[in-house]
Amino acid sequence: MWPYISEMKLDVLVFGAHPDDAELGCGGTIISMIESGKKVGIIDLTQGELGSKGDAETRERESHRANEIMGVIIRENLLMSDGFFSHNMQNSLKIIETIRKYKPDLILTNAPSDRHPDHGRACKMVTEACFLSGLVKIETQIKGKWQEKWRPKLVFHYIQDRYLKPDFVFDITPYFDKKMEAIAAYSTQFFNPDDKTDPTPISTKEFWDFLAARAREFGRSGGVEFAEGFIAERTLAVNHFGAFL
Repeated sequence: MWPYISEMKLDVLVFGAHPDDAELGCGGTIISMIESGKKVGIIDLTQGELGSKGDAETRERESHRANEIMGVIIRENLLMSDGFFSHNMQNSLKIIETIRKYKPDLILTNAPSDRHPDHGRACKMVTEACFLSGLVKIETQIKGKWQEKWRPKLVFHYIQDRYLKPDFVFDITPYFDKKMEAIAAYSTQFFNPDDKTDPTPISTKEFWDFLAARAREFGRSGGVEFAEGFIAERTLAVNHFGAFL
């Protein structure tokens, strides 16, 4: 019998192509789940090293600060190549190993299509890895020990820069300010009045205002003040309406 390795089981694992994707797309949801007692981890596929401002080192420091704000205790980077990572066997196995390591019931990942091509590519790769991770004949190891197969129960895609119609929205009204604080931790990337260099499309005051407007837009559609939108990988089934009342 193989000596299977055991790691901390998480309730939720959030994947992002770049550091700050998770905060932007579902930071409020992450904070809500952590404050309700769920174990949540974040996996960044790349270091975001191609960002017009900052570098891999500054973005790592910023992600640590964002973790502290949100209460995230597990965050890893798979060190894929920003802008150029391929949907191939090697990278898929990295994701499968991570899924089997933490055994999440729910996975949140990038939007199916978006302004940044890394987002859609990451979405497809993570989604397929969620299925492949459940196949016993795909063998993976960590620290020289074989991992057990694992398939998450649910996969949701958080909506990012481009508007996509959500299948549902998650109320983040009590956590909106903390979400924005976590995003602001990436001070090289987003609006910073002390930054006198030429702005990028995401470092303007207009983009900062857009983030609040998007949260209000999703909130209005769901009858709350602020919300984040999600696309479900498959049709959701319910057996009572208590959650909606």
